[in-house]
Amino acid sequence: MAQSLTELSIAEAAAALAAQTISPVELVRSHLDRIAQIDGLLNSVITLTANAALEEAHGAAAAIAAGKYRGALHGIPIALKDLYETRGVRTTAGTRFLREYVPTADCEPVARLRDAGAISLAKLNMHEWALGITNENPHYGAVANPWDPARISGGSSGGSAAAVAAQLCMAALGSDTGGSIRIPAALCGIVGLKPTFGRISVRGVIPLSWNLDHVGPMTRSVEDAAIMLSALAGYDPRDPWSVNMPVDDYLAELGAGVRGMRIGLAIDSHFGDADAPILAAVQAAADRLQELGAELHTIDLGDAAEARAYNTLMTTADAAAYHHERLRDQRDEFGVDVLARMESGARFTSTEYAMARRYQTTWRRRLEQLFETADLVLTATTPVTAPTRAGTDAVAAAPTLTRFTAPFNLAGIPAITLPCGFSEQLPIGLQIIGPAWAEARVLRAAYAYEQATDWHTRRPAF
Repeated sequence: MAQSLTELSIAEAAAALAAQTISPVELVRSHLDRIAQIDGLLNSVITLTANAALEEAHGAAAAIAAGKYRGALHGIPIALKDLYETRGVRTTAGTRFLREYVPTADCEPVARLRDAGAISLAKLNMHEWALGITNENPHYGAVANPWDPARISGGSSGGSAAAVAAQLCMAALGSDTGGSIRIPAALCGIVGLKPTFGRISVRGVIPLSWNLDHVGPMTRSVEDAAIMLSALAGYDPRDPWSVNMPVDDYLAELGAGVRGMRIGLAIDSHFGDADAPILAAVQAAADRLQELGAELHTIDLGDAAEARAYNTLMTTADAAAYHHERLRDQRDEFGVDVLARMESGARFTSTEYAMARRYQTTWRRRLEQLFETADLVLTATTPVTAPTRAGTDAVAAAPTLTRFTAPFNLAGIPAITLPCGFSEQLPIGLQIIGPAWAEARVLRAAYAYEQATDWHTRRPAF
């Protein structure tokens, strides 16, 4: 019974919880048992909060029995990337610097999930300071990929991706500055959503780049991502990066299909530079969407290469600015790869940074014009499947693995990844990108594709 409970989606579990055919206590215990059984192989957890989770589960059970059911996240066990500040629970950001940091308040995204009734099981492993894509963490250990523990989970939200894929939690929060939700989600075969910049508050989330960080959910289904986004989205007047835009009902038209949608498939010098099985899987996904009624055409986004490069410049320069005192006084406390990337960011000149900000503005306008003739854009999420942990250099791997994701961080527009195939038993991710504030459209297309295929039903052999 415990194993079957961990296989449920949020939507399935929510229906059972509302009907009181299962209890939040059963649901939480089954996931805690699975963490105990499996996480020794994955190393996805930094801090387990089992006692608090069980206490919250008993409270949720009592509330539901009393007719005070809050909605689809009430009693649902989730986990948090360890840069989300949590009241009374240490928040390390994957670094030695914060190994004893215990916040006195929840960050805004966590507060919203708690208000919705979600129950946090753990704080999850990540690439140090979120500056990397391998999740080979020198302070808390590497996170293994559930599909093949000899391979990387991806990063920086690698613990989140591995935990969701291995059914240690029903959803997790990640963060995405150059692809740190979508890359590990793709490499671990789950769904990862980066909403529009400013759609979800980042208040109380330890930053990598003030100008590029996005909060987002990581789940095993598109519907679950929509449920999570529904709780997280919305204006926060205390967050200077939050934008006061109306929030759509992300579930209302999730099943409306893609008939009549204009979808641009990016096959060009930039997005066409990927392993052959990945390109074949993305083409097959595009063909399937066309069969479902979408209008498909090819587009050229070769200039995304420059956008990726400028995203890297801004990420590392912003990180160096945030950590300038640590770099000056405690540089030896950083991991080797993170220190190298921060020091490279510190070497950029003000002129180079100004040019990056200028390009950011022109790139956004370029994509705004593109979306006048296309409703959505399709690409692969990563150009390769999960590399082996042995022999993968974190600094060298970053430009490759962020190639298809980072351009859309620079633009700040919504993008989702979901499984679209396998190559040698390793997952392949399909990326669907939309214009600013069009998360509902992105989710709708992703759901249509997901329901027309069975890739999302496959699980690692644990």
